[in-house]
Amino acid sequence: MDRVSTGNPQADLILGGGFPANSINIIMGQPGSGKTVFSEQLAFANLAARPVLYLTTVSEPLPKVLTYLQEFTFAQMDAIGTRILYESVADAVTKGPENLPDRVIELLQQYRPAIIVFDSFKAIGDLMPDAATWRKVLYELAGMLSAYDTTTFWIGEYIADMVPRLPEFAIADTICELTREQHGTRDDRYLHVIKLRGSAFLDGFHAFRIGHGGLEVYPRLSSPPAFGPNYGTHESRLTTGIEGLDDLIETGWLRGTTTLVNGPSGAGKTLLGLHFLREGVRHGERGLLVTFQENPTQLARICRNLGWRPDETPNCGALEVLYTSPVELQIDSIVGEIFRRIDKSNVRRVVVDALGDLAGASRDVLRFRDHAYALTQRFARQNVTAMLTMEDVRGNGRSEVEPMIDNILLLGMLLGDTVERTIRITKTRGSGHDGRRFVLRITSDGIAVDKRV
Repeated sequence: MDRVSTGNPQADLILGGGFPANSINIIMGQPGSGKTVFSEQLAFANLAARPVLYLTTVSEPLPKVLTYLQEFTFAQMDAIGTRILYESVADAVTKGPENLPDRVIELLQQYRPAIIVFDSFKAIGDLMPDAATWRKVLYELAGMLSAYDTTTFWIGEYIADMVPRLPEFAIADTICELTREQHGTRDDRYLHVIKLRGSAFLDGFHAFRIGHGGLEVYPRLSSPPAFGPNYGTHESRLTTGIEGLDDLIETGWLRGTTTLVNGPSGAGKTLLGLHFLREGVRHGERGLLVTFQENPTQLARICRNLGWRPDETPNCGALEVLYTSPVELQIDSIVGEIFRRIDKSNVRRVVVDALGDLAGASRDVLRFRDHAYALTQRFARQNVTAMLTMEDVRGNGRSEVEPMIDNILLLGMLLGDTVERTIRITKTRGSGHDGRRFVLRITSDGIAVDKRV
């Protein structure tokens, strides 16, 4: 089946390669959900020998559409008027909505477009005198569009409960919904494929953002993952760079495994993760630190105070930092960006500091667990060794993600006249280990495991 690209590789992935060619497709969503940006990005991504025809109706005036279009980098302004044609059918439908098919056939015969976009299509339906007239117009219009070998997009301010009631949804080959949900002080946007005739697609809700380049889409992680190479065994070992810790587990930590570092605030979780990444850099392995608390300036200060070389510090050389404020955290986009950077930079070690921030950004506990499982599975498939930190807010050293984790380090703090930090290995898959509790020292030289408590 021939496909029409959305102009976004991730959205094409969700749609099984893009919209089917010569089909009728509905892009629905409430005002402000991103429908016009999505359709215009698609239009400019498909400029070819036959032009794209973009029709405005009675929602937004044509000059206003073109004014806002100039703000996006995908817009090729020199193509307007030749390869992409903007027309208004407002006059025709206001004189009588049933005149729409005649006006459309004039434009089809005049331009022979490969793609035609109606924005807003729902506005036309709202002008119809009755449902019977609207059905007649739809039937005539759909037959004409199919006969003229064109891919059509009907954009409209539809909501979910209209899908089973309105006749245009029965005609459409594809139905894509763009939604916007408010979470605290931020809005989260999602792409949802409701219907796609004759094609497989990635179901569920996929996060996206609107930027100067159009929609940035983050397909949801599936379980088991739908991406990456096949599973394989990786028996090689690595070192953490933490003095005394590697001696507690056979001949080292297995590559491609995920370690959870669980402990209270101030126990040394972040510093332990930094040592782990620094050790990778020393062995020629690129690292990625995903952090939601310490910004790059704070991290650089920590490493400088430890006397680390500049090329071993975050955002220098082989160690990247992905910093996002917990206030603005959107879990789907963060997870998507993690794997984009792994693929782009061939990252071999990842630290996520901390999982609790991801949990707070999830809509519910089940969604967080699904993300955590898919995350660890993707790490395993791509042979990425990861360390995930989590604050022990309940004080029992337990976490709901433990069953999906390969190794667990439990950190503790004994508060007396002095603060004594401890570390204990409570789980390792496929390796023997020393499960006794040991002292964890933090000095000006860094972090190290000392004598048994």
